[in-house]
Amino acid sequence: MKLTFFGAARDVTGSCIHLYHDGIEILIDCGMHQGIKAEKLNNTPFSFNPAKISYLILTHAHLDHSGLIPKLVKEGFKGRIFTTPATRDLAEILLYDSAHIQEKDAEWLTRKNLRKGRTTVVEPVYKVEDVLASLPYFENVPYGLIRSLDKGIRFRLIDAGHILGSASVELWFKDETTRKEKKIVFSGDIGKSGNPLIEDPTNIEKADYICIESTYGDRFHKNLSDTVEELREAVSETLRKEGNVLIPAFSVGRTQDVLFVLHNLAKENKLKNLNIFVDSPLAEKATQVYLSHVEMLEKNVDLAFLYKNSENYRIHFTKSVEESQRLNAIKSGAIIIAGSGMCEGGRIRHHMKHNIWRPECSVIFTGFQAKGTLGRLIVDGAKKAKILGEEIVIRSKIFTIGGFSAHADQKELLEWLGKVKTDPMVFINHGEEKASLEFEKKVVETLRMVTKVPSLGDSYEL
Repeated sequence: MKLTFFGAARDVTGSCIHLYHDGIEILIDCGMHQGIKAEKLNNTPFSFNPAKISYLILTHAHLDHSGLIPKLVKEGFKGRIFTTPATRDLAEILLYDSAHIQEKDAEWLTRKNLRKGRTTVVEPVYKVEDVLASLPYFENVPYGLIRSLDKGIRFRLIDAGHILGSASVELWFKDETTRKEKKIVFSGDIGKSGNPLIEDPTNIEKADYICIESTYGDRFHKNLSDTVEELREAVSETLRKEGNVLIPAFSVGRTQDVLFVLHNLAKENKLKNLNIFVDSPLAEKATQVYLSHVEMLEKNVDLAFLYKNSENYRIHFTKSVEESQRLNAIKSGAIIIAGSGMCEGGRIRHHMKHNIWRPECSVIFTGFQAKGTLGRLIVDGAKKAKILGEEIVIRSKIFTIGGFSAHADQKELLEWLGKVKTDPMVFINHGEEKASLEFEKKVVETLRMVTKVPSLGDSYEL
């Protein structure tokens, strides 16, 4: 089997691993790139022929893993896409949202060109119609079921504990020389233990090869209780100063986790009179998917926090653009949760424009911020930032609360890998170069495993 890394190699976005075995071509994920080079990379032709891909196994719905599937189909893919039922449902709403944003951005850029006397028409990477065309290729595969493909290849999805429906992939193939069966595992994004809504990641005991993510391979998260207290203090301080709280959050996973914690703090009287606005139609749709897949959540989770108000907790899902714009008239007491999580687009930018220059307000980051994103710029301490074409001074207090991350940290990644009782070769990907190399050092030191940190386009014969 030949393994090639076409994305998320010494980087955290654009996940795409290509497998070639005995004439069969398989992809593990087909993700969109984010950050400085995103536009160029997303518009670059695939390094393989989409028409020759027989199968795509999707680990989870986040766009850095699923976001280029419509482009793949548009350019000739006619195979089968295997994923869990919840991932299929989440991917549908995320891809539609992605296409809609691209169409709007392309339309705006084309008008901008015309105003400058240029005739260049900007085309989106894909359109809503391309998303619609890709959906029939999806097939639901529940956790634990072994599916057989061609040439003796088999695979199974197991819970990765990252977001609703997320999976690691166990894939078996026959060595072309010895004809003995070998097993390769693709971790997908591994969740941290103790996630308030999602089950802990399933461990792997045997493998010949492992591809493991390393998003937080060079750092550690605070525990959940410390994280909750940090959030409580940040919100309490901002409301005491009569400002607004902005929380850039991924619509899938992070928004629901933050709501769950805020609801519990209000229920325990540790925060009072919370007025929460979830300004993301996408997050509302994702919440409905959560409500329809309760079987994939932690047992006995009360989902009332997603829709029910109480004395100290009021939640509003804004629907229209007009409702979103009205939030900018609120000068104090609002907690606004909006996408995108890295501030690369979405409604959060509008709220930043109206609030980030105000010292009584705060911005609370609860997720990873990739290099080249507006979120990373702010987290790294920028005094000014260009937001919606206007340079805005940053006076709000900036909080970074890493314990909310849906990714395992270095310790948890090592623990997950350490459960393997065999002696696999380990490929370390899905991490910025520094994180991947630091994690490789720890794997070698503590687990004595043979490791590789692939660069973009690197191939390996297994």
